[in-house]
Amino acid sequence: MTITRRTALQLTAGAVAAPTILRASDALASSGTVKVFAWQDYIQPNIAEKFESETGITLDLTTFGSNDEAESTVRANGGKGFDVVFPSITNVANYYDDNGEHYFQPIPEGVNTDAIIPSFLRDSAALGGVQNGEQVALPFDWGTEGITLNRAALPVSDSELSYGHLFADGTEGKSAFRQKSALIGVGLYLDAAGEIESNRMLDVYKSEADARRVFGAIVEYMVANKDHFGAFWNNATEATSAFKDAGCVIGQTWDTTGLLLNRENSDYVYRAPKEGIITWLDSFGMLRGAENQEQAVAFLNFMLQPEVGGMFSNNTGYNSAVAGAAEFASEEFKSQFNETYTPEVLSNMWWWQSDTPFYAPVVNEMVEIITNA
Repeated sequence: MTITRRTALQLTAGAVAAPTILRASDALASSGTVKVFAWQDYIQPNIAEKFESETGITLDLTTFGSNDEAESTVRANGGKGFDVVFPSITNVANYYDDNGEHYFQPIPEGVNTDAIIPSFLRDSAALGGVQNGEQVALPFDWGTEGITLNRAALPVSDSELSYGHLFADGTEGKSAFRQKSALIGVGLYLDAAGEIESNRMLDVYKSEADARRVFGAIVEYMVANKDHFGAFWNNATEATSAFKDAGCVIGQTWDTTGLLLNRENSDYVYRAPKEGIITWLDSFGMLRGAENQEQAVAFLNFMLQPEVGGMFSNNTGYNSAVAGAAEFASEEFKSQFNETYTPEVLSNMWWWQSDTPFYAPVVNEMVEIITNA
């Protein structure tokens, strides 16, 4: 079975593996610190306080806003300074040092991997979770990139919504982009329109020549329509600001941007473009240089509890990869999920693929051209 939003929601409502989490009464968990490096909105106060209360471990949290920032920080520190890191699973293949050693260690035996939705754990291997034959990163959460739209300003129906509407009449100076993501979204639009042959954007992973051919044509199109650029974003805060502060009425964004804006103002909706919604999987794992090994295991197991998975979804709008987490999600979260992810959407998802050695350098070149335009 492949992972879809539908199967994941069904599985999260199913059987729940009993977590083997260290409690405050356990010798290893009654003291010490765990140093965590996570996306900026992942470990919010209610989760941090619950962890410290249940385990007696002090949580030392540092946050990042992009995969590039996380990778460069880990590399600059020589793989030390943190115990647990949260990379997107497609970026795990980038975490090798100059000697060819992976910065992440194999997942310790004490971690309750049975708590994860089985299909996510299985499919994580091909997406980057397995390196050198060892599972080094576990699925943590998943979500999508689609279109956030202010329907009051730009009335487009769900069935007609396209990545092409980022360049529609009336969006001049009002479209929001994360440049590296827009390369895929705009590419899917141009592929569907017959303007680019890209095998639905999978060709960019085949070879450097294919990546340059496809991305070059996309960049040419975007630069020719640069009058629609309203704001560029690189993290969740900047994405929200594009709408609230920069006056954008449409943007290719992460799901949480549109869903959280919708909670404040119903004019905003988050929807799947007809070319397919882009789907990602984030992960977490322990660095080889982790100084607090036992505390890190306790943290991993804490985060793999269904109740904590539900708290995480309520906090962020993202979906937990923990079996049973949906039972602890709010009714508002469930309602937004069902409204956004119709059967048609769930059957037309585009998964981020694992990075290839040539992919990131080519993308970075293209992003620079778009940014400088």
